[in-house]
Amino acid sequence: MSDNSGENQEEIFSKVLRAGRRTYFFDVRETKASDYYLTITESKKFTNEDGSFHYKKHKIYIYKEDFESFSSFLNETMTYIFEQRGVEVISERHQKDYYPENINSESH
Repeated sequence: MSDNSGENQEEIFSKVLRAGRRTYFFDVRETKASDYYLTITESKKFTNEDGSFHYKKHKIYIYKEDFESFSSFLNETMTYIFEQRGVEVISERHQKDYYPENINSESH
């Protein structure tokens, strides 16, 4: 007899979005009642001082009864951001002349 008390690990459907240090996982899982739900996981890679690395993960669960509202709120929020700030990324890290060694240094 198998123990099904933990999270169902079977991949029903999965998509992966790699975005620099971050990776987003969109996974379809199954409830105990055999219905489906969505998990979205952000995994972010961090490098330790000794060169080793670790990942921090954040996960949200979205159930079918919330899909319509979730999708609507997500789209509305993204539209607001694009209307207010455009689609171009505004960040020091994303500037063409950005060099990390120049941060906190006055001159060479």
